[in-house]
Amino acid sequence: MRQLLECVPNFSEGRDPAIIRQITDEIQSVEGVKLLNVDPGKATNRTVVTLVGEPAAVCEAAFRAIKKAGEVIDMSRHQGAHPRMGATDVCPLIPISGLTMEEAAGHARRLAERVGRELHLPVYLYEAAQPDPARKNLSVIRAGEYEGFAKKITQPEWKPDFGPAAFDAKRGATVIGARDFLVAYNVNLNTTSTRRANAVAFDIREAGRPRKDAAGKPVKDANGNPVSIPGTLKAVKAIGWFIEEYGVAQVSINLTNLAVTPVHVAFDEVCRAAQARGLRVTGSELVGLVPLQSLLDAGRHFLRKQQRSVGVSEKELIKIAVRSLGLNDLAPFKPEERVIECLLRDNAQGKLVRLDLRSFADETASESPAPGGGSIAAYAGALGAALGTMVANLSAHKAGWDARWEEFSDWAGQGQKIKDELLALVDADTAAFNEIMAALGLPKGSDAEKAARTAAIQAATKKATEVPFRVMRLCADALPLCLAMAEKGNPNSVSDAGVGALCARAGVQGAYLNVRINAKGLADQAFAAQIVSDGAGIEKRALALEAQTLAAVNAAM
Repeated sequence: MRQLLECVPNFSEGRDPAIIRQITDEIQSVEGVKLLNVDPGKATNRTVVTLVGEPAAVCEAAFRAIKKAGEVIDMSRHQGAHPRMGATDVCPLIPISGLTMEEAAGHARRLAERVGRELHLPVYLYEAAQPDPARKNLSVIRAGEYEGFAKKITQPEWKPDFGPAAFDAKRGATVIGARDFLVAYNVNLNTTSTRRANAVAFDIREAGRPRKDAAGKPVKDANGNPVSIPGTLKAVKAIGWFIEEYGVAQVSINLTNLAVTPVHVAFDEVCRAAQARGLRVTGSELVGLVPLQSLLDAGRHFLRKQQRSVGVSEKELIKIAVRSLGLNDLAPFKPEERVIECLLRDNAQGKLVRLDLRSFADETASESPAPGGGSIAAYAGALGAALGTMVANLSAHKAGWDARWEEFSDWAGQGQKIKDELLALVDADTAAFNEIMAALGLPKGSDAEKAARTAAIQAATKKATEVPFRVMRLCADALPLCLAMAEKGNPNSVSDAGVGALCARAGVQGAYLNVRINAKGLADQAFAAQIVSDGAGIEKRALALEAQTLAAVNAAM
């Protein structure tokens, strides 16, 4: 798996586009790094930048950005609503794929050491990169902010991890670390009161609020430490503030572990806490980027609350999430610009499934040998799964069947998954064919070149056999859905379930033809014989399920 590291540096400038552009230009000067998002905030006077790439390139881009930020930002003149202590206030590294948190922490420590050594800038480590438990928390490191840093850095316990232990009036200090994906999320309230927004924040955040006695004095434990009343949500940090730009107070939230507290849970809890205090949530905003899964989970959550089927498309789930969370309240929310997976998708991938129906048919009918039968088999199976899913969703919403919505929602969810995987295989089959053609075009002059060419042809042919075999299995998995919908689904759509079964069976048999013809070219005869034999079993099962489905359809007509 390709190693992908994300970096989300926060720079203490959100009002001057020219300064921000100088910093982002440094990031874009590094080959192999993709700048995903630049999110400036006027009220906070802070810009959150998101970049991704392989670790070495990301660390180089982060270094250049930190250097440039120190040149163009003057912290002695900085004012903003967000806590901060440096020109590059915080620079977290987040493992996306192919590397562990420990490896990400190693990259963070090496980056921090280089920044301290080459830029002579005080640097603190945090989260997974920080070995000292007392200095892991960003809010603890940043306490006192820039204004209090001149005194703080002289204290022995706050000596920087790297760089000089001296106050830098222009650049401040930087915090570098490694952490899990963090979602910065603000919930909008129908008030201008920072105090009331803070009260809601204290209600929900894990740290809660200080416990006070009847006289209003802080309560301390036997060791003299303050006692807190915990908030209702774990892995949540929150404060209240007023955003003059929008004229509203917000509960500003950091979700530090989405597996513990996802976006939709935080939203619902803020709604509950706000209502208890006579306030109302009007919407919310995401700062920077969000993982796709957060919006999909939110979409399913709000559909379940309505007792509606969650087996709808990715696009529809995102639409439900955006509407339910009120993400358009302050500014338009564009998933193609704000969802990390959407930004990382290679436009060259999924070329065929992005075509309209006429263009896809024209492309198939052209003199090019690809797309061919394998891609069409995958698409036929996707249509079969889609029809079965449609019947499941219609059944979940049928009047008088309200008690059965979850049953049909589960079927629809299975169908959506099968459909999406088959659509991906439409292009994968053509890509496998293209790999064979590329291997056939390799040079074959010397013995070494001949051997390399033969190996490449065999590897590509094996892949071109495995892809349609996956198509077979998925198409066959769509048939139980069609059968269930023919027997138990909305009777008004029984014919649609039948057509779905016909398409799915066609996908099985069409893909099997490709398995058999490509397996003939394999030198590994044992593998070839096994995959052809397994395919025969799938075809037999598919034919039986199709017959059962059509019998149920005909009986109902």
